Amino acid sequence: MAKLHKSDSKLKRGAKAVPWAALLQGWAIVGRRWTALSGKERARLTELVRSSRGRVGNLSVRERLELRKLARKLDVKGMGRELIALKRGGRARRKRR
Repeated sequence: MAKLHKSDSKLKRGAKAVPWAALLQGWAIVGRRWTALSGKERARLTELVRSSRGRVGNLSVRERLELRKLARKLDVKGMGRELIALKRGGRARRKRR
């Protein structure tokens, strides 16, 4: 018979500790924004990000403007706010004085 290692039980506990509901909600938020773009826009955005290898400086000025336009349409800032609120558990943000 095979013995169970301690790491096996840690792995199971870790999988149970993952906030699956929050991950699914986050996936839904990102997916909704992504599908708001047309197929052609999604393909172009993917192409720009791949060609830049994640660095905006690797793009030409024209490509940067195009990327900025697509990111605005994707509403990356709004998506970030929704995801942060999700992490906080939907609590309102307090203003510091």
